[in-house]
Amino acid sequence: MGSAAGRYGDVEVTVGDDFVATAEIRRPPNNFFDLALIDDLVALFRACDDDPGVRAVVMCSEGRHFCAGADFGGSPTEAATNADGSPRHLYDAAVELFATETPAVAAVQGAAIGGGLGVACFADFRVAAPEARFAANFARLGFHHGFGLTVTLPPLVGQQRALELLYTGRRIPGEEAAAIGLADRLVPAERLRAEAHGLAAEIAGSAPLAVRSIRATMRGGRAEEIRAATDREKAEQDRLRRTEDWTEGVRAMAERRPPEFRGR
Repeated sequence: MGSAAGRYGDVEVTVGDDFVATAEIRRPPNNFFDLALIDDLVALFRACDDDPGVRAVVMCSEGRHFCAGADFGGSPTEAATNADGSPRHLYDAAVELFATETPAVAAVQGAAIGGGLGVACFADFRVAAPEARFAANFARLGFHHGFGLTVTLPPLVGQQRALELLYTGRRIPGEEAAAIGLADRLVPAERLRAEAHGLAAEIAGSAPLAVRSIRATMRGGRAEEIRAATDREKAEQDRLRRTEDWTEGVRAMAERRPPEFRGR
């Protein structure tokens, strides 16, 4: 067991002798995320960065869904602060997550929706089951997309496809996700974690210094790109959260009906 192994809030990490860490989010069945969970991911990835026994991470989730999005109805918690004393926002943690160095493979079952799609797109690769569902459903909530999807989605699916997914908010199944490049491998649900682990082990079998060097070249500046993107995303989310359309979008989702937006 490597030094990175252990419990990080709601994430359990195990480390195998093949240099692969498995990080399982344990907020079933939907695995909604909040600032605390993203901070947990930051802590575990930093631990993996510092552990010579970890060369790749499998990100997975307990329950039906990989991550069904942000937790809008969670209980209030004590306000978190950054090291400089400023109020800590979810996207401060997201920037720090993207600044970590260990390659990640996401095993996506069920839903990767909204911010959950953003979490999946943090990973270097996504292995999905046919039953998986991906959606950038923000506009269907009267909202602006977030979690750095401005940066991460277009390179995976192309600019035009990214615009389509963001404008329409439609859900796409695992097969279509694989066809358009959002998922890298498509496997039956019962083989999902094994396939994700196999890909991570392939990565871990390469020279670790070389992999990190290549990753830094290919994703160089990603954290700063995410910072700039999330600054814009947050400002627009804050603005749109004050609109009637946002209220209607959330209500319609809760009532499982089509929203009736008024453009105000």
